[in-house]
Amino acid sequence: MKPAHRPYRGRIAPSPTGLLHLGHARTFWMAWRRSVDACGTLVFRNEDLDRDRCQPKFINAMYEDLRWLGLDWQEGPDVGGPCAPYSQNERGHFYLEAWQRLKQGGFIYPCTCSRKDLAEMASAPHDDANDELIYPGKCRPTCGIVPHAESPAGVNWRFRVPDSLKVEFIDLRLGLKSYVAGHDFGDFLVWRRDGLSSYQLAVVVDDAAMRITEVVRGEDLLKSTARQIFLFRALGLPVPAYFHCPLLADASGVRLAKRHDALSLQVLRAAGRSPESIRSEWEKDWPGLR
Repeated sequence: MKPAHRPYRGRIAPSPTGLLHLGHARTFWMAWRRSVDACGTLVFRNEDLDRDRCQPKFINAMYEDLRWLGLDWQEGPDVGGPCAPYSQNERGHFYLEAWQRLKQGGFIYPCTCSRKDLAEMASAPHDDANDELIYPGKCRPTCGIVPHAESPAGVNWRFRVPDSLKVEFIDLRLGLKSYVAGHDFGDFLVWRRDGLSSYQLAVVVDDAAMRITEVVRGEDLLKSTARQIFLFRALGLPVPAYFHCPLLADASGVRLAKRHDALSLQVLRAAGRSPESIRSEWEKDWPGLR
């Protein structure tokens, strides 16, 4: 029996830790375009997990910049919707429920390694794409038994990736992608000692709860997708489709980031750029990307 068709639901999920730059804006524009082409619903999710770096002024700037660019969405913190709340700092109880399910299933374990400990493991292999340490398993239990814990407080919690298990998915732009657990990435964080869910866990919980059918993101997050597929499966949740966009680089070939203030949408607006001129440059490449 074929699975029931699910109406298209995409999402844009900026993090309000700085002003939006052209790279992120183009990714969000691609998500919007794919949603429009599919006659679907686009969800705006405010990924404000990082309490220290996320600021209200950047949240307001996100709305203003993206609407200036010509994007709109049908659900989000500013317009409401059936999957509210749409800001991650209001969704902590959902992440805690997922942590409990992962612990009960024996998928995660507590990790007492400090940042200093991890720094001293710098000679361990790294994930070159994301410059992330492949955790060498210092705190990994030798058996599947997870110590009893009523809450995740006080320690980090890591997902135990199945050694040498291959995870594959069909990227809608790049085709078949394949990664090997323990080789391409190691046991990764699902909960931080400061009481916050990790990015990986929060994104999986929210994509499932908001019934996202396709995730459009940068190709620098391909290995994050592989990690998240493990979480979807462990939690028994449907895995969305994925479309990984090419990254936008500056004149010297360096990938754009929020430190590139000169290429933020607000600076470009102040310099007299129009949204039509920005979008027209992206439209030229769109037929070959979609």
